[in-house]
Formats: sequence, C-alpha cells, structure tokens
Amino acid sequence: MDAPDSPGPLGSSRPTGSTGSTGSTGSPDTDGMLAEQLLRLTRRLHRIQSRQLEPIGITPAQFRLLRTVAGYEAAPRMADLAQRLDVVPRAVTTLVDALEASGRVRRAPDPDSRRVVRVEITDEGRATLRSLRSARRAAAEEILAPLTADQREVLGGLLSALVDGMPERHC
Repeated sequence: MDAPDSPGPLGSSRPTGSTGSTGSTGSPDTDGMLAEQLLRLTRRLHRIQSRQLEPIGITPAQFRLLRTVAGYEAAPRMADLAQRLDVVPRAVTTLVDALEASGRVRRAPDPDSRRVVRVEITDEGRATLRSLRSARRAAAEEILAPLTADQREVLGGLLSALVDGMPERHC
C-alpha cells in the first residue's frame, strides 16, 4: 500500500481505448485511482496550507472567507457569502464570528434594510490577506517542487479543464 502522500502510478502509462462503466476513456479502476490521488493531493495541500497559516492565526476556511469578502466591490451580505462559498449560512456566521473577533472583518448594517447584515473587511483583514498570500505561495511552491515549469503549465491546463468542465451544484 502507498504511503498517504506517495506519488503512486499517476505518471505510469494509462490504458487507452478502453471504456469502463463511467463512460470515460479510462477504466473504472484507473479513474478511481486518479480520484484517490486527487483526494490525497488535496489533503496534503490542506495540511501544508494549515501549517503555513497557523503562525498567522487563521484557518484555511477563514482565509477563503476573507479572500471572498475582499473580492466584492461593495460589502457582501452573509447570504451572498454562503452562496459564493457554496456552504450553509450557519457556516458563514461561524467564520465571520471568528474573523470579527480577531478584527479582520466587521459586520455593518445594510443602509436599505435593517434586517440585512453586510460584512466589511478591515485594515487588519487586508494586512492579513497580504501575509496569507505569501503563505499560500509558499505552500504551493512546496507541493509543486517536484514539477518542472513545463509540467506545472500542463497541470494548470488539466486542472482548468476539470474545474471549467464541472457542472454547478447547489445543495
């Protein structure tokens, strides 16, 4: 059995021309192996990123929310964040609570509806984002270190094809 983060047979030759029950060109076993490798890689990236973010005092989920808030032109509603992050509203509330306690975001009333709460990034939040971007780059460099520049470019294209080809799911 492979170690949790061992490269496995991703670089090995892939059967061609066979069609499994998945309807793809790979066999169900090959597709299952690829799915498992992607899952292991995702877990490894998450561990590395968590280790990089720990000294800053923020979790990967909080980082994702902070980046999302910063990406809006105007302060988003909590519901907007839940939809954009594809999570339940309660999860956003918990993340905002933690980020607000650390001074990185603040809740602000909506000028048009007193029932609506908007989330604004603070100066502390912007400073944290700058630090976090460096940590994220370091995590990416660590995980991509075995790849050449050409391999990274190919991987980027493959990942884009997978992400862009995914149907939208809303639970």
